[in-house]
Amino acid sequence: MPRSKTGSVTLEKAKARFEAWRQSRKGKASIPDELWASAVEVARKEGVSRTSTELRVEWNHLKRRMAAASVATPKAVPPAFVELLAPVEASPPECIIELEGRELEGRRCKLRIELKGASASYLAMLSRQLWEPAS
Repeated sequence: MPRSKTGSVTLEKAKARFEAWRQSRKGKASIPDELWASAVEVARKEGVSRTSTELRVEWNHLKRRMAAASVATPKAVPPAFVELLAPVEASPPECIIELEGRELEGRRCKLRIELKGASASYLAMLSRQLWEPAS
């Protein structure tokens, strides 16, 4: 009774496998590991009680097999550190800011800032510091 390579086992498929094995077994042969593996997979989805009843296996044996399977296959641990790389720009960004404001000594004040490679937050901070009146 090899397991299907196509994916998860349903309760109906597992039940059919168990019945086929029971029809062909000789004497009191123990349940093969492949059948137990399919029973464990079904029990994870359908529950131990329903699976043990439908497959006609001992509840405690199925529960122990489930515990052993979860110890044997540890869950993937999420990484402790993930490095995120920012995309590299081909050329630094360019920015021109022109500010026009109040009059000083009869003339209108103007300020022009030309920068390459500066962030928007840096430009905003610089503009505020240059434009605000000195205290």
